[in-house]
Amino acid sequence: MQHNNILGVVLAGGKSQRFGEDKSQVKLGDKLLIDYILSEILDEFNEVLLVSNNLINFKKSEKISLIKDFKKDLGPLGGVLTAMKWVKENNKNYQWISTFPVDTPFFKNQLLKDFLNKINMEKGKLFFIKSNNTRHNIFGLWSIDLIDKLEEDLDKGERKVEVWANSIGVKNINMKFENKDPFFNINTKEDLKKAIENL
Repeated sequence: MQHNNILGVVLAGGKSQRFGEDKSQVKLGDKLLIDYILSEILDEFNEVLLVSNNLINFKKSEKISLIKDFKKDLGPLGGVLTAMKWVKENNKNYQWISTFPVDTPFFKNQLLKDFLNKINMEKGKLFFIKSNNTRHNIFGLWSIDLIDKLEEDLDKGERKVEVWANSIGVKNINMKFENKDPFFNINTKEDLKKAIENL
């Protein structure tokens, strides 16, 4: 699959309420949490967009642009729409955006490659990773064609990725893993301790 028509997007606009501070900026081992996902995805895309409402630190690269949500408090779907609007407003040629959370330090580049290679873009407009019977709603590939529908539904009050994706007819890409869970995400300080133990 050609990745030239895909924009990589890290959704870092969450409030991190359960964590108590901006978790993207927390140190895990010798680097910031956000840099774990960036280091795994940066080589796959021509550009990566960070959507955050804070002036965050991250691994610097000419490929990376940092922007704020076009409107606050819309949740992850708002971050997705923000990225789509950025594509349109900047006259970019991307037809898809590939989204990632900021809090999964064990996700690896090979999983991303496998996910994208298993997708037939002619078969749908939205694809999520599913592993060990769990669907990961932030690891997705979204067609830019969804922009108007997404904006319309956000205006109506829809906030849940799960509900909206099901209404669109999301396709699941099944993946298997053994040993360490690559989708382990850090929501609390307790999760951070577990991640440190698993480094």
